[in-house]
Amino acid sequence: MNYYELQLKIEPNSEINRDLISAFLAEIGFESFVESEKGLDAYISEKNYSEERLAQTLKDWPLPDTHIRYRVEYIKDQNWNEEWEKNFFEPIIIDNRVIIHSSFHENIPTLSYDIVIDPKMAFGTGHHSTTSLMVSYLLELKTERKSFLDMGCGTAVLAILARMKGAGPVTAIDIDEWAYENSLENIKRNNTPEINVKLGDASLLGKEKYDFIFANINRNILLEDIPVYASCLLSGASLLMSGFYKEDMEAIKNKCEENQLNCISFKEDKNWAAVHFVKM
Repeated sequence: MNYYELQLKIEPNSEINRDLISAFLAEIGFESFVESEKGLDAYISEKNYSEERLAQTLKDWPLPDTHIRYRVEYIKDQNWNEEWEKNFFEPIIIDNRVIIHSSFHENIPTLSYDIVIDPKMAFGTGHHSTTSLMVSYLLELKTERKSFLDMGCGTAVLAILARMKGAGPVTAIDIDEWAYENSLENIKRNNTPEINVKLGDASLLGKEKYDFIFANINRNILLEDIPVYASCLLSGASLLMSGFYKEDMEAIKNKCEENQLNCISFKEDKNWAAVHFVKM
């Protein structure tokens, strides 16, 4: 699959500006984000790219004292593992219990859970706050012999960790073909073959019922799909979501309450939020 790389020069190059721009770009289909010296690099598949939508999104930027310049480069299919190795992906430790690293990393410390992720363009190496927040939540929960759905799975890191913690059956779903293929590869690398990976969106969900649904997507898709998630939860089961800012908590909470979901707790990191709901 071919991609477009968006190189953004942001002034001032602050964390809040980078996070907000990431959220805006995610709304129009950008999938992966990497901080750069001058701002941010973002990636979108060729089929989802629209120059018009990109220009309008950046034109409508709400902060008056921020200046954004950008250029777009077309990138043909290539060895993305090699690119990550050279430029981006460093091992990450979460709560001193999980280490997420790639197959090329050496001298890895021994922790309770060792997850090998060789990413393509998929989102979910653990470096972004939303993924690490969801991993932290998953570590706290008793998932042994519990049915588990990883919605918007990216690299399938959450599904893999859930399986390592004894969850089953485990399902992972993503709308992106590369994420689907990368999930299958990472599941094989981690010797967790009992994970059912599907290509698609929430329309794939039918009569299946889950003890846990984890959804790390973006605000608008979550708001649209919360009723579907609620219908797929067993009584007393849990829905955990991230991919949105803490300012969006009220909208997320209101939609969940409309669907008989009760807020139990939330976490935040760098203005990103993760929240735990239980079906009443």
